[in-house]
Amino acid sequence: MFMTDDHGAWAMGAGGCGQIRTPVLDGLAAEGARFTRAFACTPVCSPSRMTYMTGRLPSHHGVQDFLRPEDSVGDGRRRWLAGLVTYPHALADQGYILGLAGKWHMGEDDKPQEGFSYWSSTVLWGGGGYHNPLFYRNGAQTRISGFKTDIEADFALEFLDQQKHKSTPFYLLVAFDAPHSPYDFQPGQDLAFYSTPDPACFPKAPMNPWEMGSLRKDFLSPDSRRSYAALVTGIDRNVGRILRRLEELGLRDDTLIVFTADQGHCCGHHGVWGKGNGTVPFNMYEESLRVPLIWNQPGRIPAGQVLSPMVSSYDYFPTILEYLGITPPHDDKRVGRSYVGFLQGKEPRWQNRLYFEYGYTRAIRTENLKYVARVGGWPSELFDLEADAGETQDVSGDPRYQKQLRAVSNDLKRFFEQAGAPPLDRWRTTTRQTLTQYSRTGPMAAMSDQDGALHR
Repeated sequence: MFMTDDHGAWAMGAGGCGQIRTPVLDGLAAEGARFTRAFACTPVCSPSRMTYMTGRLPSHHGVQDFLRPEDSVGDGRRRWLAGLVTYPHALADQGYILGLAGKWHMGEDDKPQEGFSYWSSTVLWGGGGYHNPLFYRNGAQTRISGFKTDIEADFALEFLDQQKHKSTPFYLLVAFDAPHSPYDFQPGQDLAFYSTPDPACFPKAPMNPWEMGSLRKDFLSPDSRRSYAALVTGIDRNVGRILRRLEELGLRDDTLIVFTADQGHCCGHHGVWGKGNGTVPFNMYEESLRVPLIWNQPGRIPAGQVLSPMVSSYDYFPTILEYLGITPPHDDKRVGRSYVGFLQGKEPRWQNRLYFEYGYTRAIRTENLKYVARVGGWPSELFDLEADAGETQDVSGDPRYQKQLRAVSNDLKRFFEQAGAPPLDRWRTTTRQTLTQYSRTGPMAAMSDQDGALHR
């Protein structure tokens, strides 16, 4: 499984941005199945990854925002997945050898866990940018010369080489840090494709007044746009390296490839640079939530499928296990559904309705409406996606939409109630992590008062 970070579904050739060079990913999509409406349950890193791992909502896995260093690698760090049922553990229990190459960000990042035996993970705090970064190898920090994405692929190749003469099945999670900031370094071979002032698929909308202060420099920077595009191209190049190694080892036809991201990213969309926490208050914009999703295995997944059901990161747990013929371990807090039927060319019954959660914000998306509910004094919103695909007009106060507003609001509340989650205004009771204080005018900071109001 390839997982990128801050990678919008739009940011690749097959996703509609022909100016970003991704020939390998485009080929995987053409030769497999690409989902056009795949979403992350939470538009920020740690809780999204936790949902992929568990199939649970943030209210039930206990991580509501990205993990700060004190909760991830500091003296008070903890293993946030401890006690939860995860799909990697289910694979390990069935005899799979598990490898991690890249970003973890779910607590105790320096230590192998959840059944993984190969562990080369990113040092997130103080580990440097993309040039000569630090990694955790065998529990110790090691600085490695080169470009971070190349190094993460090197780890993946090392793991694959170790499987060469084994008959045991394996699962490799290649978790690229890219194209997440900082935009400090990209190899010339990737940056060379972006010598023009701006890739055309990066919108030039006026800055959103909700834009977070620390991200405004990137919103205004053509260099950040070129860097983002080059980082995506670096991902593509390294996916190609790994696919070639699978071919050389004679493993390609027997290996399922999944390519996705932890959440999306706005690069000027809606006047925002960033993801769900790119604005104050948090947003649930399409580009923040929508992720690339490609499944590819020759002989098992019919080629050329462009699939439009709405699927969520919480659906990955049951889907990967069903695809591999493994019965999911019981967990009454898991909310996902398996979409294997679509991969087989079938048309299973499927309700196109998804639910999202991020701290004081929850949302529901139907075929034509998105309702975003917020507490803490922040406004709620209703968007008519059929009439306003760009989510530019909040119609929650429009008399013509009151019936629809009541219906989706009640549906959202009912879903979380049936899932056993507390009401939205009690979201803080679902986590013990150190929460971040966000600002439209200055840098982020840790919240010293867990019950205090978010700074505006």
